[in-house]
Amino acid sequence: NAARLGEYFVQKLRALKSPAIREVRGRGLLVGVDIAPELGTGKDYCKRLLKKGILSKDTRRQTIRFAPPLLIDQPLLDEALEKIQAAFD
Repeated sequence: NAARLGEYFVQKLRALKSPAIREVRGRGLLVGVDIAPELGTGKDYCKRLLKKGILSKDTRRQTIRFAPPLLIDQPLLDEALEKIQAAFD
């Protein structure tokens, strides 16, 4: 489940239309998103995500780490992706 949905999660994050997202990488459901420095820090976007109900962690200055539960299902992941898109809009 982690491998299958992790690949799905990374592909969907890469497809988000946001100039703030510079790179997306992951292994299983542990995913990192690098933020363009001229558009804010990882901490700035983590605060936006928290307001949408998404827990994330800033690592280093420009990276956001997502680590959803290993038992997450695709509908819940899709719901999270909608909230992530809204936070990056």
